[in-house]
Amino acid sequence: MVILSSLKINMNNHTDVEKSLNSRTLRVAVIGIGRIGLPTALSFAKSGLSTVGVDINEKLIQKINSGNFPLMDEPGYEEIFHDVIKTGKFSATTNIEEAVPNSDLILLSLPTPMDENNIPDYSALRTVASKLSDILSPNSLVIVESTIEPGFIEDEMISIITKSGRLSATENFFIGVCPENANPGEILHDFTNLPRLVGGISPDITKTIKSIYNFVFSVELIEMPNCKTANAVKLTTNVFRDINIAFVSELSLMFEKLGIDTNKVLDAAKKKYNFQVHYPGAGVGGPCLPINSYQLLNTAKRIGSPLTIIESGRKINERMPQHVIELTTEAFEESGTPLVGSEILILGISYKPDVKDIQLTPAEQIIKKLKDLGTNVHIYDPYFSSTEKFGIKILESISPELLEKMNAVIIVTAHKEFKNLNISNFCKMRTPILIDTRGIIDPTDAHNSKLIFRGLGRG
Repeated sequence: MVILSSLKINMNNHTDVEKSLNSRTLRVAVIGIGRIGLPTALSFAKSGLSTVGVDINEKLIQKINSGNFPLMDEPGYEEIFHDVIKTGKFSATTNIEEAVPNSDLILLSLPTPMDENNIPDYSALRTVASKLSDILSPNSLVIVESTIEPGFIEDEMISIITKSGRLSATENFFIGVCPENANPGEILHDFTNLPRLVGGISPDITKTIKSIYNFVFSVELIEMPNCKTANAVKLTTNVFRDINIAFVSELSLMFEKLGIDTNKVLDAAKKKYNFQVHYPGAGVGGPCLPINSYQLLNTAKRIGSPLTIIESGRKINERMPQHVIELTTEAFEESGTPLVGSEILILGISYKPDVKDIQLTPAEQIIKKLKDLGTNVHIYDPYFSSTEKFGIKILESISPELLEKMNAVIIVTAHKEFKNLNISNFCKMRTPILIDTRGIIDPTDAHNSKLIFRGLGRG
């Protein structure tokens, strides 16, 4: 545990905050040290500020305090991790009751998933906010980095934190937001290059948050008029992507029937100055885009303001795994091989390339549908070798001997390793069926190799 001074800084006093930054006496607690929270904590510690990471995951805390970096798919952070552990600027704990009262700045990097009914789940934030109501020291500053709906801070978070009567917003308790803006697998790059949004409960707090983040991150910081506007911007940028992926995916379904290669269309279209390219695929997963769309849809439902485009986009993206099954069924029909009892190899289960993350991955739906059709599903993903996911033991590797036993291979995730596969390897399969959902196989090469090939959106 980082040893912290008992002196308390008034986080509403901009001069005091500036002095504490320059003297490196500002004390930081980051609650939630997962994919985003840990790099955030390491960034604050690297700037020279005593930082403690707080999490309920005891195994994660033990791993970190044993000097084992848990995010090996985040380039650049392992060295920072060992440096700040060595200098004593960073440690981790499950003891929120000790960490929070001894900190001036509390950063919340907690998950905001959704439930089985696609309703955003803010239970982690609500639980921590309730705890802060009892243990937060007066004059502390809370900054929420988690992605939340516009108005959550103003409508819920403040009232939860102040419910004990100890604290009063803008008087002896201060809150704001700086929504995280990083892509898994590229967090160090994004933290040091992408602009960020800051919004506070008051203009003075907004300026204080900006000063703190200016001290830690050398990126543009955009002042927002309030918390809800900053969160609206964050959701707008992500939902823009979800909608545009749906648009291109829907086009790809039509282009398939027209014999048009969607990749060729996009390669030419992106030459136009105002076209921002997005690519079709087996579906949209991860902890951001699907959830962000439902966050806005939840807000729309609550206030009675329909968002029909977002709703339609979600339906399209959620249907793409079924289209993968349809492509697979067509290929088996062409080969004259029954699906029931067939051996199918899935390449990649991560929701995106080169990241160890299966949150809301479309692979899960594809695997479930294939099992329901009576197939024997095998999985290879280099990030999950020899583990068990979706009730299936992940293969250690793929070999010619393995492929010889397969009736089909479905590429679900475009990991770099799969882009380097020689197409001739697939010719050794029992039935040479190859389904490419990510546009990494050249259809001409596949047909020249006598494969029964289906490429999503490839005509």
